[in-house]
Amino acid sequence: MADSWERARRILEDARIPPDRLAHLRPLHGGTYNTVEELRLTDGSRYVLKVAPDTPGLRYERQLLVSEAEFYRRAAEADVPAPRLISVGGGTAARHLLMTACPGEGWDGSLADGQQAALRGELGRQVARLHRVTGPGFGYPSGALGPLAPDWRTAFTTMLDAILDDARRYGARLPRTADEVARTVRTACPALDEVTTPSLVHFDLWPGNILVDRSAGEPRIGGLIDGERMFWGDPLADFVSLALLGDIKKDEAFLDGYREAGGRAEFDTPALLRLALYRTYLYLIMLTETVPREAGEEQDRWVQDVVAPELVAALDEIEELATS
Repeated sequence: MADSWERARRILEDARIPPDRLAHLRPLHGGTYNTVEELRLTDGSRYVLKVAPDTPGLRYERQLLVSEAEFYRRAAEADVPAPRLISVGGGTAARHLLMTACPGEGWDGSLADGQQAALRGELGRQVARLHRVTGPGFGYPSGALGPLAPDWRTAFTTMLDAILDDARRYGARLPRTADEVARTVRTACPALDEVTTPSLVHFDLWPGNILVDRSAGEPRIGGLIDGERMFWGDPLADFVSLALLGDIKKDEAFLDGYREAGGRAEFDTPALLRLALYRTYLYLIMLTETVPREAGEEQDRWVQDVVAPELVAALDEIEELATS
């Protein structure tokens, strides 16, 4: 804790915030990669400090905080509630981020049905605003997998190849071999050519990264956080984590809000193929990352029991749609 305190004081000072104003520091749990701490100052203001680890990771995780910093800058342009970036440390590698803390706690199951529907509609409108933000090319802005690509098929196949290489390198337990997965996804890649605009994609909008603020009566969304998996690509890719291990087509409240704010959500065959590809990508990440992160037996059993069958279902859907 002493080292964390001194590090936080140094980072505050570099951000031109008097370090003697630091009154309290506590670790924030729930993430699986970076070190995250809440800093509370003597005036009651709250900041979040995120520090990159030195441990090995997946290929796309190199300079992960570069992508997160880009997400917060661009979310501000879209007028979407998210942390405000205070400082980025470590030069172009972005070894740490200091940002404001958003109000609220992670979305849980305690909301009444009407509140849940209202919030899902609000979330749909916010995500549609995010998707109107466009980038200079396709892929991860961190450059972890190389420079941005001129087209989405090139960028996404590079992303898929990278996670499959990680799975081979780490000996991840996949329900089908990496080579079998690669052969299946190739049959769906022509559907990627329909995406011609590189949109802002968060790609990790599960309930824990959507803060719900209940301080003013009716709950509202306090912030979209942890934008470290952000990339420039197909807006449909966000629908995977928004309905993690589920089916976004059943979330009528979200889709109504999304379409109301100008988002395009059509589920023809090319769109369904792309959704299956993005599910495949996310579930490959979830299965592979357990190895370098040395996940415990309980987490490993969960991904094998829950995530692995979902990966198989996504691959089966690709095979069925690609031949229909």
